[in-house]
Amino acid sequence: MNSIMDIVISCDHAGFDLKEKVKQVLIARGTIVNDMGPATADRVDYPDMIHPLAKAIDEGREAMGIIICGSGNGVAMTANKYANVRAALCWNREIAALARQHNDANVLALPARFISEEEALACVEEFVTEKFEGGRHAERVEKIAIK
Repeated sequence: MNSIMDIVISCDHAGFDLKEKVKQVLIARGTIVNDMGPATADRVDYPDMIHPLAKAIDEGREAMGIIICGSGNGVAMTANKYANVRAALCWNREIAALARQHNDANVLALPARFISEEEALACVEEFVTEKFEGGRHAERVEKIAIK
């Protein structure tokens, strides 16, 4: 996995163990990881954990994020409330690659209860290394946010 400069990460209690593993792998590869919590696996509400991350990306203070909860849906729905966030729920490496290539996704949402650690790490690898293809996809991406 090639490293990127900086990535922000957050989760709820269901995603805590996977978040810690993803963070460990990214750091080992030289990526600067901004962990926005939680700091333990104690119960938390996913919106409380995801709004600060999504706001940071929306405002341009962070470029790329990873969010994790049990199904991946709650965190993705929360993050996608922000106009400049394009969170993609991914469960395999092909979906993660296409999310970057075709949708210019800037947040990867992982379903901790429905994905193996190995597949989650493969999704992360694809997500942080793939590039947006632009072209015909750029026109579509421009139509996503309500401005």
